[in-house]
Formats: sequence, C-alpha cells, structure tokens
Amino acid sequence: MTEQTTPPPGDASGLPSAAPAFAPAPSYAPAPGHAPAPYHAGNGPVGQIRGTGVCIALAICTFGIYTLVWYYKVHQEMKNHSGAGLGGGVALLLAFFVSIVMPYLTSSEVGNLYARRNRPAPVSGTTGLWYFPGSFIIVGPLIWFIKTNGALNDYWRTQGAA
Repeated sequence: MTEQTTPPPGDASGLPSAAPAFAPAPSYAPAPGHAPAPYHAGNGPVGQIRGTGVCIALAICTFGIYTLVWYYKVHQEMKNHSGAGLGGGVALLLAFFVSIVMPYLTSSEVGNLYARRNRPAPVSGTTGLWYFPGSFIIVGPLIWFIKTNGALNDYWRTQGAA
C-alpha cells in the first residue's frame, strides 16, 4: 500500500514558499530628553554664519591663529551637513602642516555643497588661485576669503541659518 502525503503549504507548484531573508529593522524613538538634530531636506545640521569682516579682524589680532580655528569649524560643519568632505580634524592638520592646499580644498568643498543641491557653484577649487599665486598682488588672499566665506554664508542662509 502506498501512502499519500499532502504537499507542504506553498505555491501551486507544491514547493514551499521562500521566507524573507531578514526581518526589517525596528525603528527606535530618540532617548527621552534628547531631541534629534535638526535636518533639512535629508542633510545634517546647518552651519554657522560668520561675518567676513569679523573673521579677518580675528585673523589679524591673533596673528593668524584664528585661521586654523576657522578652517576646523568650517570643514567640520560642512562634513556634518553633507556627510562628505575632510572634516575638522583633517582640515586642521592640513592647515597646520601644508596650509597652501587649504584655500583650494575649502573653496572646492563649498562649491560641492552647491553642486549637491543642483545649484551653480559660486566658488570652486580654482578660486584658491586668488590665494596663491594671488598673494603676489597682496590683496589676493583677501579676495579669496571674501568670495569663499561669502559663498558659504549664502549657502547656510538658503538652508535656514540666521
């Protein structure tokens, strides 16, 4: 006598249905008392607007030390906002040891912020040419800083910074 078995549950072919390979991850609420960081259009927190004249005055009064602080803060804010770029620590090390590359990198990163939003970039890596060899006409670094800091401030304003 032959036994008749019933096929396991599944599709019409009699084959068992495939179980999902993994369960979806649960979503967790923020810890009590900790509000999530403000995000704008899928990006990280918005950076701080820095007055160009104030930054220039601080750089002069501190004999250039404020430029290291500025590079650190600006690059950290751009990294926190976009998730890309050097970050503050790397920018500080580069500014301290090979400072000549920083105007090119900073202008490039500011331009990339605009490019990620599909907007025309007012500055780019070539804007760094105002710094060097622009320093031979003495006002070149000032022109670079006014253009780059102004573009960064304008970007932060479009993202809701006050």
